[in-house]
Amino acid sequence: MTDAPARTVRVLLVDDQPLVRSGLRVLMADTDDLEAVGEAGTGGDGVRLAAELRPDVVVMDIRMPGMDGIEATRRITAQTDAVKVLVLTTFDEDDHVYGALRAGASGFAVKDMAVEEILAAIRVIAAGDALIAPGVTRRLIADFVRGPGPATPRDRAPQTSTGVTEREREVLTLVGRGRSNSEIAEELFISAATAKSHVSRLFTKLGARDRVQLVITAYEMGLVSPPR
Repeated sequence: MTDAPARTVRVLLVDDQPLVRSGLRVLMADTDDLEAVGEAGTGGDGVRLAAELRPDVVVMDIRMPGMDGIEATRRITAQTDAVKVLVLTTFDEDDHVYGALRAGASGFAVKDMAVEEILAAIRVIAAGDALIAPGVTRRLIADFVRGPGPATPRDRAPQTSTGVTEREREVLTLVGRGRSNSEIAEELFISAATAKSHVSRLFTKLGARDRVQLVITAYEMGLVSPPR
């Protein structure tokens, strides 16, 4: 009996630089599990193609003429939770990170990453398993969650979510601290499969699209404290 072939991740490339799109397309053509199903040079075209093609992952530039990548990401994620967005840019300033996260992006990467890291980021984003985001640290996520407003996670008492068990709260706390499933399993003395099941149930119970949203939820529930 042979193993079933890995699922191909369908990727839409949105960048106003043809060389960037071409380079990523060629690189993915040399892999067995990544396929470029479309390209767009503007944010508006990216939104339209995302609705038509329903890719697994959109690799999105930020600075483009007309509609920028942040607004395009916001519109794509508003259409469906099934399409994940990996923001890829030459800029790694905090305001772009915050904008991408607020728009619903599942990851943030910069173009000077190693090629293998960019491809790995696409795979991880497609799996909804972790945040691959050089420059997006726990401090940045904490600042994002803290954000402007009359009340912040630090000011609020820890919240509870109906249906979340005590064990799942422990798992959510560790997710908020940036632990992987294998690290969660080790810390809680459970199997990796059990840890993965807990995380999957948290996705469903909390209505989270991906692991980034679980991290943010952990801060908002007061399970993890932003660093001072």
